[in-house]
Formats: sequence, structure tokens, C-alpha cells
Amino acid sequence: MDIGELLDYKPANTPKRPLPEEEVNQIQENETDYERQKKLRRLAKHRVQQIEKQEQERLKAEQERLAEEQRMKQERQDMVQKLVDENLAGTDDGVLDEAALKRMILLFEKKVLKNQEMRIKFPENPEKFMESEIELHDILTEMHAIATVPDLYPILVNLKAVLSLLELLTHENTDIAVAVVNLLQELTDLDSLNENEEGTEILIDALLSKQICALLVQNLERMDESVKEEANGVHTTLGIFENIMELRPDVVVDVGKQGLIQWLLKRIKAKMPYDGNKLYSSEILSILLQNNEENRALVGEIGGIDNLLQQLAYYKRHDPSSPDEQEMMENLFDCLCSCLMDKQNRDRFLRGEGLQLMNLILREKKLSRNGSLKVLNHALSGPQGKDNCNKFVDILGLRTIFPLFMKTPKKNRKRMLSTEEHEEHVISIIANMLRNCRGTQRQRLMTKFAENDMEKVDRLMELHFKYMEKVEMIDAEIDEKNAGEEDEDEIYLKRLNGGLFSLQLVDYITLEVCNSGPNIKKRVTHILNMRGGTLKTIRQIMREYAGNLGDDGDKEWQEQEQRHILKMVDKL
Repeated sequence: MDIGELLDYKPANTPKRPLPEEEVNQIQENETDYERQKKLRRLAKHRVQQIEKQEQERLKAEQERLAEEQRMKQERQDMVQKLVDENLAGTDDGVLDEAALKRMILLFEKKVLKNQEMRIKFPENPEKFMESEIELHDILTEMHAIATVPDLYPILVNLKAVLSLLELLTHENTDIAVAVVNLLQELTDLDSLNENEEGTEILIDALLSKQICALLVQNLERMDESVKEEANGVHTTLGIFENIMELRPDVVVDVGKQGLIQWLLKRIKAKMPYDGNKLYSSEILSILLQNNEENRALVGEIGGIDNLLQQLAYYKRHDPSSPDEQEMMENLFDCLCSCLMDKQNRDRFLRGEGLQLMNLILREKKLSRNGSLKVLNHALSGPQGKDNCNKFVDILGLRTIFPLFMKTPKKNRKRMLSTEEHEEHVISIIANMLRNCRGTQRQRLMTKFAENDMEKVDRLMELHFKYMEKVEMIDAEIDEKNAGEEDEDEIYLKRLNGGLFSLQLVDYITLEVCNSGPNIKKRVTHILNMRGGTLKTIRQIMREYAGNLGDDGDKEWQEQEQRHILKMVDKL
């Protein structure tokens, strides 16, 4: 082989070993760009295939796990149903007996203990204790059967199950707490009282002795009403309070002191869309304030008067959007009326510009007008309303109240007050101002009756004859049906409700304005003569009124007011 052949010789090409993935960056320098890109694409495709394979394996494992959980859940449900069937096996028509109840309570206690143990053992691993939690929830649901047999309530108490149930109100899982609340609501339902009063009383005693009210309030504090189940739990909790207060009216003070009033005011004030829980909160608050001075004082001390005024201010220019919301508005007005029976709360109402708000509501002619009339009547009544009466005149309240006196608004289907109730509130407000106002305020009030050719005196006489006729009708009815069966107090109360109270207020106003000047007295006498009435009738009504002034104020005020009325009667 000569030198030329040696120079032209080229060895045969042999296939090269494939590059491992980690040597991608060590590609020989003599490789072309095409070859380099081809190798990179091949490696990338291999990686994608590996990832897809791993994802498929993971999805398959997840499906198998979910199927296993579903199977276990079904087994648990079947087991609970089997236990319940066994518990009810020896009873008639599926009703619990004593032996079945004891087995059910024993199973319940075991589930509670197991759940506690699992939570302590695996505090950071919910999957470990979730099964025991589901079992506990299931047995709580099955225990609703106990509510159908109030006769067994004493056994429930003797087995200490009440304490175990109340302890679960503080359970970390709110689903368990809500399940307990649902059970307690059924156990305390008023239907149970009708079936077995003694058993229900024993259960209520046990619940109250274990501070159920305080525990329920604590549970309410942690409920998140944006979650439907917890919002339902709040509604059910309020139902328990209503049941307890109806069964034991004497507990309303303790309930109020244990934080429920604070929670209710906070819930009413919460900036949330109107819902059933806000309505129920207003109802429970109204019940708590209805006949309890301590709760009324507590509302004032914790700023409740301003809270109620703020909520009612919305209805100054807006009507409620539904009948339920209208009911809530009425409840808030009732709450405010109850609170104003406390002297300190009247001062808070005055400082909080409650009079100005009620005056503005009256002018706006919305549905809230009737509620504001009731509130004004309470705020201005009795000797404790003196400051409010003078302030009402100062804020030009006479311009608002006298048009309502002259003409009762027409009836409509949404009215909260009847014509007679509306007139009663208006004439009561005017009578209270005449009783309490002095100086320039009283002078401005008397001027109203003399202006416009004494048109308000004419209206006063019109009301006198209207209610005089009603009283005559109720007297005739009493004479016809009564043959000495009812005592004098019952008869007098029936006459008051039949129109006598409004007649007394009208004649009291008449007495006051007649004593203010001879012209008004002449006008009154003239109208009475024209319609066959006499001043003697007014004197008789006022003497009867003076002898039954009621409980407003102290004894000294009553005696003073009595002397004042009789003195005016003598002058008439």
C-alpha cells in the first residue's frame, strides 16, 4: 500500500453508545446542532412519559383509597343501624324501653371515650380520629329517639348522660357541638312537657344545674354563620333558650347575666344581610326584657339603648322588605319600649337623641311610624318622663304629633296598629305632656288648642263622644252577662280595655285645657250641649280616674296627681 492509499483510507462507521441523561451537557464538539437538538428532544419525551406513568399510578391509588373509605363508611352505617335495631328489638312499635335506653347510653359513652382517646393519641393527624368522630356523630343522631319517650328522661339523668352531652358542646369539631344542640332542642321541646311533665322537669333541672345556658352562649360565640350547618345550629340554640324560658320563666335573669343579652345585641347589630337568626334574636331579646327589671337595666349598662336606636334608624326611610323583617322591626320597638320602663334608660334614650329619631320617623310616614308612637308613649309617660316631655316640645315635636291627633292615618293591610290603638298612643302622649311640661313648653302646648278657631278642641270632643259610646256599650254588655260573678277589679279592667282608658285620657286633656282659659271651656260646654252631653259626665269619669291612677311613680306622686285632678274637677 503506497502513501497515497494510506492517506485516502477511512475506517468503517460504527454505531455509538447512547449518551446517558447526565452527559447531555458533554456533547462532543464535532456534533452538529441538528444532532444535538434531536438528542435533547428524545430525552425530554422520555421524561414526559415517566411523569405520565407516575401520575396514572397516583390516580389509581387515590381511587382505590376512596373506594376503601366509602366501603368502610357504609360498613359503619350498617353497624350503627344494626345496633339501633338491636336496641329497639325488644320494644313495642319501635319505641325505646329502659333496657334499650341503657344500651344506647352505654354505646354513646364508649363512642365519646374512644373519640377522646384518639384525639389525644393523634392530635396532629385528623385522619386517625375522623372515624371515631363520625361514629360519635352517628350515635348522637340516633339518640333523637329518646325525645319520643319523656318517661325515660329520669333514667337519662341518672346515667350522667346529661353531663357528657354538655361537655360535647365544647368539642373541637363544631359538627359534634351542633349535633348535641339539635338533640337538646328536641329533648326540651314543649311537646315533651305535655307528654310527661315530671320527666321534663327533672331533665330541665339537671341541665340548669350543669350551667347549660353559659355553655350554650360560649358555643354561640364560636359559630360561623357563613357555614350553613353552623347557622342552623345558632337557630336551634336560640330554640333551646326559648324552650327553657317557657318552661322556667324565673331563669330569665340568670340567662341574661350569663352573656346571652350581650350576644343577642351583638348579633342584631352585626352587619349581615337580614336572615331568620336576626329575627329569632330579636324575639328572644324581647322575651328577656318583657317583665324583668334587671335585664332592662343590664341592656342600658352595656350600651344596648344606642344599639337599638341604630338598628331602628334604618327604618326611618326604608320599609321592611318582607313580613318577617317587619316582625323583627316590631320586636326591636318592643325591646326599646321595655327598656324605657327603667328610669336610667330614659336618660340614656334622651342623651342618645332617641326623641329626635322617633320624631323624624313619625314625619317620614313609613311602617315604622306606629312603632315610634309606642316608644314615644313609653318615653314620655309618668313622672319619669318629665325631661323627655320638655325636650319633645323643644325639638318641635308638637308639629308632628298634632296632625296625627287631628286625623288618624287611613287603614292599610300592613298596619301594625288599629285605629283605636293609634288614637290611644297619640292622646296619651299629649296627656303626658300636659302633665309634665312647665313654663314655656306648657304655654306652647296650650296655644295649640286655641289656634285655628279651636279646631283641636272640636276634635277632642269628637273623641270624647266616640269613646263614651264604646264605654256605654261595654257597660251594657257587662250588665247583661254579669250577675255578680266577677269582682270589681275584673269589671274595671274589662271596661278599660273596652275604651274607658282612652276616654279617661281624652277627658283629662279636656280638663287641663278648660282650666287654661274661659274661651276653651265655653267651646267645650257648647259642643256638649249640642250633642246631649254634660260637664257632669266628665267630672264623674275624672273622679273615677283619680281613684285608679295605677302604679306610675311613687306614692307621693300619685297623691299629688290625685289632688291636682280633683282640684281641676272642682273648678270645672
